[in-house]
Amino acid sequence: MLKRISLTAAIFAAAAAPAFAHLNPEEHGSMMAGLSHPLFGADHILAMVAVGIWASQIGGRALWAVPAAFVGMMAIGFALAVSGIDLPFVEPAILASVIGLGLLVAAAVRLPVAASAAVVAAFALFHGHAHGGELGTAGALQFGLGFVMATAGLHLAGLGLGLALNRFGPVVARLVGVATVFGGAAIAFG
Repeated sequence: MLKRISLTAAIFAAAAAPAFAHLNPEEHGSMMAGLSHPLFGADHILAMVAVGIWASQIGGRALWAVPAAFVGMMAIGFALAVSGIDLPFVEPAILASVIGLGLLVAAAVRLPVAASAAVVAAFALFHGHAHGGELGTAGALQFGLGFVMATAGLHLAGLGLGLALNRFGPVVARLVGVATVFGGAAIAFG
C-alpha cells in the first residue's frame, strides 16, 4: 500500500513540475528538436491526441482523413512561417484549438468527413506556423520532418486511445474531451 502511495505521489510531483521547454533547434540538432517539439508542449499533446480521438468517434474515412488534413495543413503553416509570412493570433488560435477540439470530442460531434478535415486543418495552420516561427536558423527540412513525424505519432496515439475508449461506450471518450477542455483552459489562464 505504501509503495502505491509513494508511486502515486511521485507521479503527481512530476506532473506538477515545471513543463519542459522545447529543445532549441540550434543547440540540439534540427531533427531531434522537430521530433521533440510536439512532445514537450501540453498544448500540442492535448490538441493532437484530441484530433485522433475525434477521428475515432467519427469513424470510417475520418480515421485517416482527419489526421492527414491536420498534418498536411500544419506543413503548410510551417512553410508560411519559414517563408516569413506572418499569421495573426497564432498563440490564441493554438489555445482555441485545444479547447475547441476538446469540445468536439466531449460533444462527440459528427460532421461530414470533409467538414471535420476542414476544422482540424484550420487549427493545424496555426500549429504549423508556430513550429516554423520557433525554428531559428536550424535546417527547416529536418526540423519539419521531425515535428510532422511526432505529430503523426500523437494522432495515432489518439486514434488508438479513441478506439480503445469506444469499447467502453461513448461516455469515457467524452470525459477525455472534457478533460482536454479543462487542460486547455488551464494553459490559457495558468
